[in-house]
Parts: sequence; C-alpha cells; structure tokens
Amino acid sequence: MNTGARLLVVDDDEAFGQVLGGALEARGFQVKVAQDIETAIEHVSAERPDYAVIDLCIGEESGLLLSERLLAIHQDLRILILTGYASVATAVAAIKLGAIHYLSKPAGVDEILAVLSKESVVPELRPGRRPVSLKRLEWEHLQKVLQAHDGNISAAARAMDMHRRTLQRKLRKRPVNH
Repeated sequence: MNTGARLLVVDDDEAFGQVLGGALEARGFQVKVAQDIETAIEHVSAERPDYAVIDLCIGEESGLLLSERLLAIHQDLRILILTGYASVATAVAAIKLGAIHYLSKPAGVDEILAVLSKESVVPELRPGRRPVSLKRLEWEHLQKVLQAHDGNISAAARAMDMHRRTLQRKLRKRPVNH
C-alpha cells in the first residue's frame, strides 16, 4: 500500500472517526473524515480517494447503500465496511455491493491496513464449534429482512408483522456472538 494514498473515513461517531483518521494519518495516509452521507459523497466526487472505511450505520442511514452510491461515482474506490453489529446478511450484502471486505469493531489499524492492502480478500471460513443461539439467529434474520427492504425499517417491520419501534429496539441491541 502506497504512503500518501487518499483515504475517506465515514462514521457518525465524531470521536471514533477522528481517532481512526489520526491513526491512519500517522501511517502516511491523507485522510478526510465525514460524519454524514452528503459530506462523503461530496468528498468522493471532488477528491476521488483511493480507499474508504465506512461504518455500517451512519445515523439512520445505511453504510451499505452509501458504498453503492460511492462506487457509482468512483469505480476504483476500495471500500471497507466496519460495524459494531456484524451479521452474515450484512457481510454478504456489503461484498455484493462492491466492498472489498467487512470487519467487526473493534478493528485495529493494523487489521484495517492489512485488509485494504490485499488485492483480493478470501474470507477465512471455519465451521463453528457449537450451534448458533436462538438470539443470534433472530439477529441474523432481522438483518436479512432489513437488507431485503433496502434498509427501510418500516417496510421490514411490516414484512415481519412487527411494530416499527419493536424492530428498532431489537436492532439497537448488540448481537450475541454465538
């Protein structure tokens, strides 16, 4: 990975974005940080960065949909999706929409750089040692239905015959790891 490369960090958490941006600048990148979708789109249109590290949830908006929009503007942009709420459904959606990889927070700068520097990413697939919990299965299902409805919480809630607020409450909870 060449030093001096341009990199965009998109995260609605200002402190996290600034810390990650500062750490990447210390590694030789020219970093811009955006806290919302409009700023990210403006930056990619004007600056055409080499890389983007995008949070899965940017306020009420989807980082997946943002990645799709950014790739429509700049096809050579290498996008990494970061999330504190990892699921198989969103990981698959991220890759299908053009992201080069998907990492769960907390991800260290070395891990982020390792992913961005690879030409192609082959995920490590290992079978689990024990069955997935019911809570984790529910989380995965909610994410899959939400993705099927383009991140629209109201439409996903209607599809599952659930109140929108109930779905929002369930989505705010961190998924269990197993």
